[in-house]
Amino acid sequence: MHVCKLCSIQLWTYINIPGRLLFVRKNQGDSQCIYIPITMPWKTTANFQLNSGSSLDDRATLNDVIMNDGTDKVELTSVGIQVDENGDLPFTGPQYNYAADLEPSDIMNSNTDTKCRPENTNKSPRRTVWPFSKSKKKDERNGPVTVATGRSIEAKPMSPDQLNNPDRETWGKKIDFLLSVIGFAVDLANVWRFPFLCYKNGGGAFLIPYVLFLIFGGIPLFYMELVLGQYNRESAISVWKICPMFKGAGWAVVLMAFYVALYYNVIIAWSIYFLIASFTKILPWTTCDNVWNTILCDDGSFNYSGDGVTTGAINDNSPATEFYERGVLEMHKSAGIDDLGGIKWQLCLCLLATIVIVYFALWKGVRSSGKVVYVTATMPYIVMTILLIRGATLPGSLDGIKYYLTPKFDKLLTAEVWMDAASQIFYSIGAGFGVHIAFASYNKFNNNIYKDALITSSINCVTSFFSGFAIFAVLGYMARKKDVEIGSVATQGPGLVFIVYPEGLATLPGAQFWSIIFFIMLITLGLDSSMGGFEAVISGLTDEFPHIFKNKRELLVGCVTATVFLLALANITYGGIYVFHMLDYFAAGTSLLFAVLCEAIAVSWFYGVDRFSEDIEKMLGFKPGHWWRIMWKFVSPLFLSFIVTVGIVSYTPLTMDNYTYPTWANVLGWAIALSSMILIPLVAIVKVATEKGSFKQRLALAMTHEQERDTVKETWNVRQFKKQHWMSV
Repeated sequence: MHVCKLCSIQLWTYINIPGRLLFVRKNQGDSQCIYIPITMPWKTTANFQLNSGSSLDDRATLNDVIMNDGTDKVELTSVGIQVDENGDLPFTGPQYNYAADLEPSDIMNSNTDTKCRPENTNKSPRRTVWPFSKSKKKDERNGPVTVATGRSIEAKPMSPDQLNNPDRETWGKKIDFLLSVIGFAVDLANVWRFPFLCYKNGGGAFLIPYVLFLIFGGIPLFYMELVLGQYNRESAISVWKICPMFKGAGWAVVLMAFYVALYYNVIIAWSIYFLIASFTKILPWTTCDNVWNTILCDDGSFNYSGDGVTTGAINDNSPATEFYERGVLEMHKSAGIDDLGGIKWQLCLCLLATIVIVYFALWKGVRSSGKVVYVTATMPYIVMTILLIRGATLPGSLDGIKYYLTPKFDKLLTAEVWMDAASQIFYSIGAGFGVHIAFASYNKFNNNIYKDALITSSINCVTSFFSGFAIFAVLGYMARKKDVEIGSVATQGPGLVFIVYPEGLATLPGAQFWSIIFFIMLITLGLDSSMGGFEAVISGLTDEFPHIFKNKRELLVGCVTATVFLLALANITYGGIYVFHMLDYFAAGTSLLFAVLCEAIAVSWFYGVDRFSEDIEKMLGFKPGHWWRIMWKFVSPLFLSFIVTVGIVSYTPLTMDNYTYPTWANVLGWAIALSSMILIPLVAIVKVATEKGSFKQRLALAMTHEQERDTVKETWNVRQFKKQHWMSV
């Protein structure tokens, strides 16, 4: 390679931003160093010219990289790449090595000292590292690149996932990501809530508002979160570098994910307890001769007989009810939330087992959790299908399915049906917990996230509908055996999966087998959702504080899971069910809806739906249509505003069956809810207050993408202060 008389010249290449190329030339040992800074759009052929710049020490951090935006003005940006002792940049990924000779004519247009023209030398040529893939296949991001010598090579720039957070872990396979998203979204609520809401709100007619809210609210929000994570390759907190004043929304959703973990893992612990209890000759929830039973226990309710005829009524003193309330929870030893009592050690061990499983599923990152979901995400479908087939053979099952599906269109005239459909879609999709953002951040940059969003959201909703067949087939059988209306045995929540359904399965031949696979299904349904919540917390902290937690994932996972275990012990005391119900009611209700509303407004209005669409184009090669942009900018915020308003207006003091919570418990519940909600305005105020300049300047910096702060400080040309930004769709 030709070298300068006064300095040794090395040519580097670096891609600064997606869709642009940045070429940097660095001299060694001379203050009159030369850079080659060029930005080049895709599909553009350019002859590079040399521009002068300042020097960098060989071992210094490359903080000053010159960008040429096509004008004579040279700007500086901070990229923070460490130069090694050989003066090379630590590129990762596919590389194309190309040695270029520089002739004197190549720098004739530069402003450098003529003494620094290269001349021939006998020294060994220095290799120039070109971060291009070797693929010759052309696509809309490929094009011939002409270097200074006039030589052309087919080049594809390094993908942004190699340069933007290049050390970030990625999914082992595409299916790992899909199963993780499906596993998180498909949880216990798909089994114990949707079927009940469907029959209560008009059967098949309920599907009309459900599907409408899915199309106009659920899928757009789901797609938006996946795009945020994949494009920025950051989790729920640090992703808000796109609009720093809304970083409070990231903190809020991570805090809510932590709150949910405090009680959600308790459900898995209950399931483990029931699973262990299923390995007995006689299922403990079928008899009244146990130590926890009362004299009012009626064990004649569901004893199986060959002719399928029994008498009796479903009541609060059935063996299944007493086993759950007195044998498992031992809630009879507590008078309420202000009388929690001691910890039940058996449930403590079950909770510990849950936390240990989650820890070892997460401690190595998505490479380990992505393999666990092969079991936890698929097992529920296998078990659900088996239960449906078995349930369909039972007498009365067809009546249950008809009851589940028969449309009652007059129900659509009531507001409650539409409110239930809206809230069910939102919670079913699983938006707002930061999980989808975290999962998508481990994708490759050009992954077709659009197709993934449609596939996973559709599977989630179909699963909810499918589970109703398995549930109501057994409920129809139970109603036939009791000679009562199906509505008398239908319920939702823990009562369905821990009392009613186990009681029905216990009447079947081989009851132990059916109980075992049912509770395995519940455990797997809960585990992958729990893993998703933990991942949102762990990746959120890791990305926000990389200087503290980078390369310390095992320790961080251990600290988070241990903290959850200790705080969750309140839920397995004798009065723990009251704590559980309070957390379920307040931790991620209105507060979650409010956080996602702020998230939708921040992306669509402050960051800009036009810019968001451009981000998608850089990943997928095409912009989303006007339908998606209208959904993001107008319909989704209105959808969320509707749910938030309804949630606030319809608030009633907390109760559980016949128990009314004291005032202080409601105040505590609202304190938990507000503790996450308040972070959104609080962080915004702090961001604006800590900036320098006039209020307008501080506001501008708080709304500006972190990578554009220096440019804004120089020009104060803020896109959010222009009418076009707010009017664009």
